[in-house]
Amino acid sequence: MNSYPLLKTINAPSELRELDRKQLPQLADELRAFLVESVSKTGGHLSSNLGTVELTIALHYVFDTPADRIVWDVGHQTYAHKVLTGRREAMAGLRQYKGISGFPRRCESKYDTFGTAHSSTSISAALGMAVAAQHKGENRHGIAVIGDGALSAGMAFEALNNGGVLDANLLVVLNDNEMSISPPVGALTKILARLLSGRTYAAARRAGEKVLGASLTKKVEEHVKGLVTPGSTLFEEFGFNYIGPIDGHDLDALIPTLQNIRKLKGPQFLHVITRKGQGYKLAEADPTLYHGVGKFDRAAGIQAGNGSSKLTFTQVFSDWLCDMAAQDDRLMAITPAMREGSGLVRFEQEFPQRYFDVGIAEQHALTFAAGLACEGMKPVVAIYSTFLQRAYDQLIHDIALQNLPVMLAVDRGGLVGADGATHHGAFDLSFLLCVPNMVVMTPSDENECRQMLYTAYRHDGPSAVRYPRGSGNGTLPQPTMQALDIGKGEVRRKGKKIALLAFGTLLHEALKAGEILDASVANMRFAKPLDAGLACELAASHDLLVTLEENAVISGAGSEVSRALANAGMTTAVMHLGLPDQFVDHGDQAQLLHDMGLDTHSIVERILNHPAIAKT
Repeated sequence: MNSYPLLKTINAPSELRELDRKQLPQLADELRAFLVESVSKTGGHLSSNLGTVELTIALHYVFDTPADRIVWDVGHQTYAHKVLTGRREAMAGLRQYKGISGFPRRCESKYDTFGTAHSSTSISAALGMAVAAQHKGENRHGIAVIGDGALSAGMAFEALNNGGVLDANLLVVLNDNEMSISPPVGALTKILARLLSGRTYAAARRAGEKVLGASLTKKVEEHVKGLVTPGSTLFEEFGFNYIGPIDGHDLDALIPTLQNIRKLKGPQFLHVITRKGQGYKLAEADPTLYHGVGKFDRAAGIQAGNGSSKLTFTQVFSDWLCDMAAQDDRLMAITPAMREGSGLVRFEQEFPQRYFDVGIAEQHALTFAAGLACEGMKPVVAIYSTFLQRAYDQLIHDIALQNLPVMLAVDRGGLVGADGATHHGAFDLSFLLCVPNMVVMTPSDENECRQMLYTAYRHDGPSAVRYPRGSGNGTLPQPTMQALDIGKGEVRRKGKKIALLAFGTLLHEALKAGEILDASVANMRFAKPLDAGLACELAASHDLLVTLEENAVISGAGSEVSRALANAGMTTAVMHLGLPDQFVDHGDQAQLLHDMGLDTHSIVERILNHPAIAKT
């Protein structure tokens, strides 16, 4: 880490702004090399961060951060930002237990002006900041850096629609690294970008309006821009001054363009072209592979087979989906821009006509599925728990209210590890259980997951199968698919005094705890409809019922157990173990499970300290 002579002198953007512009390309080279070295040791997001090195330098070099507010959309491209804002040494603990986050966090740095990790929030937040500055009489900018993928979400366009009619100092930077419609980047576009961002052009435009009239001037301007940037009219119709596209890796284009923009008033839109993985050939060649990585050798790169050989729940879903699609041509698979993460790569290859990536548009994904279901199709929406939160209204009004057979394959339920609080699936049981018509299943292992997917698919109504990130206990799925009895759990161990009621993969911790405590253990299987009969049966024969779930303990599956006992007039003591009323930080999944008191040792200790047991 000592081989970066220029980078190690920069501990704040104010020091960056003291550099001569001629030094910035060297800084960019050092910063890019540092990121590759750092991420190879910690894991993290690599391709996206390598693509924003020059853009990050330029923004901090031109604007007076943190007085000028930069909001990074999604935020997984902010490693360079973290390094330049005093966290270079802390990068050794990136995404590690008690280390710095992989995303911006307001509590981590004054330069992290807005916490992000979900997509398409930046323009709304930056606009709010710019309007607040205007109201307080402060001369500062709100800057939103948003990718072309994030711009596909409706929320981004809602913000553009609002921002274009306000005269606040908002700059939207479109970091475009995938759009095939983007024109070639070269000298002409660089010159045009400088011209369009300059005060000379603004003055000429005003003069032209006096001579030709505003309407004709606008048409001429759009025609000239359209020769190079045919998409510019869209953003100008929203009320933004469109500038670009320019090469996002060319500091000689970025710096003067941003300097000119900083002098302008009102909403501005800068379109920059970048390349994911820029400067690291292996990541350039396969930016998807290097999007989110574990530790790797910088020279050799990521080697095939480096990961665990254990079957993951995502792979179980992937295999089931293809098997089911081969049997039923009504099956349609939908993903909101998570093809790889949700396990749909094979399905897209084998059933391309029934595969729909709707972009970063979770709300649309669910209502689109509802429309398919209305016409007799069998839609399966593959979605992360944390992203399902964004489509809650559509789940209630468009799917559940109409009792449509839409199946949700809810991946990443529970604690996910290094991505932290914004990505933990901590709330899905709580917010799904209160929705009428829903069936909610919590598989305990890989085989049960396959059978529950089949059960949900056959159910004539809305359903959700909720499974965790990674692998289970290694139970191999059986090729044969059999539907389970909906709402029925099973007793896996018979014991005395204590009964453990487990929802999902915590069953295996419960079984180990059951051996130590000589407790009964039930695999509840269904969070909704709950097997109330089994819960009451166990309550009648035990002194203490303990519910276990990797979900918020408030309003979770355990709460439904207590409600069932109360409705039956039973007064057996009940203890609820789950995620506490707090946002859980990032770290190793096993460590976090221990911290939450949900590993075997913690479960046993907490039960032994319960008054119903401690007094006996």
